[in-house]
Amino acid sequence: MCGAKDRECKKRTLCFLVDQNLISLLQPTMEPNVSYQRNHRMLWRIRQQWKLLGFFEINEKHEFFVLACRLKQGLKASIQITIDDPVGKESLNPSDFTRVLKQIHEGYEMRTYAAPVFARFRQYLGMSDTDFQRSLSCESSYLQFISNSKSSADFFLTFDKRYFLKSQRKREIRFLLTNLPKYLDHMERYPHSILVKFLGIYSIIAPQEKKRYFIIMQSIFYPHEKITERYDIKGCQVGRWTDPTPDGSEIIVVFKDCNFEDKVICLDQDQTWLVQQVKLDTQFLKALDVIDYSFLMGLQPLHDDERLLNKTLADILARTRLSINYDYRHRSIASGTFDRGGPSSSSFTTMPSSEQMQVLSPDLLSPYPKPSMDRSPEQLFRSEGFMREVLRPYLMQNSYDDMSCILGDVVHSSSLSISSSELFVTQHRRILPASKNPLHTFDGPDYRYFVGIVDLFTVYNFRKKLEHLWKSIRYRGQQFSTVEPSYYAQRFCQWVEDHTK
Repeated sequence: MCGAKDRECKKRTLCFLVDQNLISLLQPTMEPNVSYQRNHRMLWRIRQQWKLLGFFEINEKHEFFVLACRLKQGLKASIQITIDDPVGKESLNPSDFTRVLKQIHEGYEMRTYAAPVFARFRQYLGMSDTDFQRSLSCESSYLQFISNSKSSADFFLTFDKRYFLKSQRKREIRFLLTNLPKYLDHMERYPHSILVKFLGIYSIIAPQEKKRYFIIMQSIFYPHEKITERYDIKGCQVGRWTDPTPDGSEIIVVFKDCNFEDKVICLDQDQTWLVQQVKLDTQFLKALDVIDYSFLMGLQPLHDDERLLNKTLADILARTRLSINYDYRHRSIASGTFDRGGPSSSSFTTMPSSEQMQVLSPDLLSPYPKPSMDRSPEQLFRSEGFMREVLRPYLMQNSYDDMSCILGDVVHSSSLSISSSELFVTQHRRILPASKNPLHTFDGPDYRYFVGIVDLFTVYNFRKKLEHLWKSIRYRGQQFSTVEPSYYAQRFCQWVEDHTK
């Protein structure tokens, strides 16, 4: 457990440092011409960092206003090329992964990396480039997100809070571009992966300024308005505590492992699926020697009507899964094709925006369900009447245009082929909830959980091995984040398994 004394000591130290900074700024200086604006800006930064954690509009007075304007203009022009000349269905070429688009604007240059690859991936996720462009280049201001994270990166959000723009180091960009084929291959193997979705890589070059790299990611906490708690979990204890804010405070704080303590994530039917998917995703990261990634989680309390509906759906989905799994195992054993297949030959075929949950059969409502061997996958997924009559009033509260990646190629009109049911199992898919962000959303009995694995750029290199050696001495007998990839993945998965039910 994290020591209360250590936390209190750190808190007093931080308060002392802030007080000293404020005092030094307010004291009279020896130079009468010291800029008032300079002191004001430093005070503003301290206030942002220590008191006003959360979202802040990047308006004309903000230090990043010029950068935000450049990003908007540059991204609009870059994405417009994809809109005017969309990528086709043909397979990607190796040159597409190394392609760099250079566009000159007034006062700066915008570069777009691997544009055809990310355009294809956005199609695969069911995203419209027109909507993507609209979010990133709208007239409304970007928002800066300031958190209690130790990261030195700058975080910007689109005004609709749908996409994150994060500054990255050059070596991190190089790492992502080098492993981009592997990342996309993993996403195709497991379309419902909870790894963060990278949607683009860009850089801005301006005279007399340092070159800046940015990545665009889909926000895991979208929509965020009703989220009451946020956690960043690494599966260790050292440095994994955040002081809570006073009751009624509007400050947004991301809590850590020690804050979660003995709490449990209640997922019911999705618990086993999530544990297995975390294992699949961490196996991929382990193969890349990546450590220090986080299980990002947001909690949104459900209303009474949502709880009632989720309870009904949980029973239906449990029976559906049982039938699909039985049929697939029965057919696979008989045909000798039980092994998991590799990526499909479609190579990132566009996943259509399907109407949620229209794949349920009305006979599943019966209090005396038929034995699973009496129902074929076609029967399980055939009827749309049940959806229209019972579930549609609830699901219509969400825009179907905002929902994508539901079952990918699995759903076609009113029936499901045998091969598609096998894909459902081999690709470890799940029936997703009615949400604007279904790939990262799980509905439990009392909460809606927004989850994803983020921060995928820390490689266990020689420097990290030295850091591990030092921490082994400094924190003897304690759990810290800098450990070798296999152990990090094992400990990470164990935390998820221990804290879900």
